[in-house]
Formats: sequence, C-alpha cells, structure tokens
Amino acid sequence: MNDNESHLELYRRLMEISRDLASTLDLDPLLNRIIEAARDISGSEAASILLYDAAGKQLYFQAATNMDPLMRGISVPMDSIAGWIITNREPVRISDVNKDQRYFKKVAKTVSFATQSIMGIPLITKDKVIGVLEVLNKQEGEFSEADQDLLTVLGAQAAVAIENTRLFQQSDLIAEFVHELRNPLASINTASYLLLRPEISPEQAHQIIQNIQSETMRLTTLTSSFLDLARLESGRVQFHKSSFAMRPMFEECKSLMQAKADEAQISIHIEIPADVPDMQADRDKLKQVALNLLSNAIKYNRPGGKVLITAELAENEWRILFTDTGFGIPENELPRMFEKFYRVRATESKITGTGLGLSICKGIIQGHGGRIAVKSKLGEGTQFAITLPRK
Repeated sequence: MNDNESHLELYRRLMEISRDLASTLDLDPLLNRIIEAARDISGSEAASILLYDAAGKQLYFQAATNMDPLMRGISVPMDSIAGWIITNREPVRISDVNKDQRYFKKVAKTVSFATQSIMGIPLITKDKVIGVLEVLNKQEGEFSEADQDLLTVLGAQAAVAIENTRLFQQSDLIAEFVHELRNPLASINTASYLLLRPEISPEQAHQIIQNIQSETMRLTTLTSSFLDLARLESGRVQFHKSSFAMRPMFEECKSLMQAKADEAQISIHIEIPADVPDMQADRDKLKQVALNLLSNAIKYNRPGGKVLITAELAENEWRILFTDTGFGIPENELPRMFEKFYRVRATESKITGTGLGLSICKGIIQGHGGRIAVKSKLGEGTQFAITLPRK
C-alpha cells in the first residue's frame, strides 16, 4: 500500500470513528473510544485526554490508555505542555519532552510510563477550548505534519461529541434534580402558608416549624448529593491514593453510625482477618461509600437486626461485603438500585432519602476501577458486594 492509499484508508477510518462518536452519549466510554482511535491513527504507544474547566481555570486528566483509574481528575498546571496548548489554541509536536521545561513529570511517574515524544492538539467547539488530546511516543520515527492533520480532524469530531455528551448528561441530571426539588419545596410552601393562618395554635405552629426544618435539611442533603454526583459524572473529582489498614476505617464508620444503630436496635459486626494487608485507594472516598452502605443497612433493617461487614483479598482483588438482615428488595427492582433518584417503592414513603447515595457509591467504586453489585431476598435481607483491584 502506497502513502496515498494509506492516508485514504486512515481518513476512511476517521469517518467511521466520527459516526461511532456521534452515537455515544455516555462520557467515559466516549473518551475511551477517542483515545483508542487517537493512538491507532497516529501509530503511537499511548493517548490521553485532559479536560479544561474554564470557570476554575483548571486542567485535569480524564482518560488515558495507560492510566491508573485513580489518576482521573488529577490537576495539571497551566504552565505544562497541555496548558500551553489550551492557552495558545495551537497544536504541538515535541520529539524529546525531557528537553522541554513545560513537561509535567508527575503523571508519568505516577503511572510508571516513560514518555519520550508528544503530539497534542486543542479540543475546540463553538470557539470554546474544552480540553487537549495528546498522543505519546511515536512507534516508528517522529510525529509528522500528516499525523498532526489526522489528529486535528479527529479532535474536531471529538470536541463536538464530548460537548454534546456533557450537555445531554447535565440536562438529564438537572431535569431529574428539579423534579426532586418539587416535593420539599411544596411542603415548605404549604407549611409557611399555614403559619400565617391566625387560627394556628402554638403547638401546631411548633410542629409546622419542625416540618420546615426537616424539609430544609432534606434539601441541603439533596443539593450536596447532587453536587457530588455531578462532579463524579463530569470527572472533576480528584482521587488521592494512599495506603491504609481497612479495619480501622470500618471501625470509624461503625463509631459514627453507632448511635443511629442503637436507636434502631441494630448490631454492627466487622469481620476482617488480622493478617489482611493494607489497601491502596482513596481512603476518604471509600469511607464515604462505607458510611452510605452502612446507613442504608441500618435504615432498611428491622429491630434486633444485624449488619455484617467483611473484607478479604482474593488473588489480586479486594472483595468487601455489606450484609444486613433487613426487609429485602423485590427482585424486579434490583436492576434499578444504582439509578439516580431511584428508591424502593415499598419504603420510599416511610424512610427518608435522596435516591442518590448508591449512584454516588457506584461512581466512586468505578473511579477506582472496581465494581459494585447488589443481591437481595424479600424478608431475609440485602447484600452489597464491592470488588476493587488490589492496586
């Protein structure tokens, strides 16, 4: 195949890729398709996407073919190569990054990836820079102008697809959020109207004020959870990996939830082998997951019930289980448990909640490269299983 035929084949591939990108409305799979396509058409060893937050003037890693999941969200300084591309809206080709003062070495050290050469192009849509697409280490020779042209064509399609996906996700999430706001706002509106009635007694007024306080707290929790989820879905959450013992973290969670458990007459048990090694993950984020699952296991349990937390290392995976003896979940509702704002119908009117906790848990676990699943039996209880890579 001569050079003309080779380039023609690459452009045909780009047309196929652009159709594929236009049909994807989930951000993470979309970004993975873009970086895989960028790596392949440029003949490079790896590729990455950095997204730019214009409001906060921050640049952060979002996807890379050679990236540890916990690298997602890491901040990259604006005086880096990628930052220069954002600021100047121009592509760059660098044959030896170690001779360029702009090269940001932290990422390469973290993922143990040796970078020699880089080619990067700005992702621009509607005259707005939304990020940078980079390819690393040309496998044969050096990055050429033809490579840059191909990457620029891909980048133009990618920028449109990324922006469309973000707008779709944001509008979908905001629509659901506004819908969920209606009930507490309606309750507060009714309560304030009743307080203005002259026939309301002091006792009735006190009860109405308590209702307003309860609904206000519900709104606060809802908005906080919404922001957590929005950050997770947009990739703006940064994960900070550390090495820590698992049992003390669960003991902290148990201590924080003990008063709630005692009030509901629920016992909490932690069973973790004494010789289990330390975990490498974002401790605060996993603690957030553990607190949410433990809170649910108490809320949806019965007086005298139990909650059991177990963890073990099987080959190269951690397996963490939260098992309760509660009401259980109908089988037909199990597939929807991690959907945003979804709550089990049999208990949604009796037990307060936002319906966002499990979605946030799923986002955090997936951000660690892991999985979370649920199984349940009515009248017997529920078990949430978390699987995480050892490293």
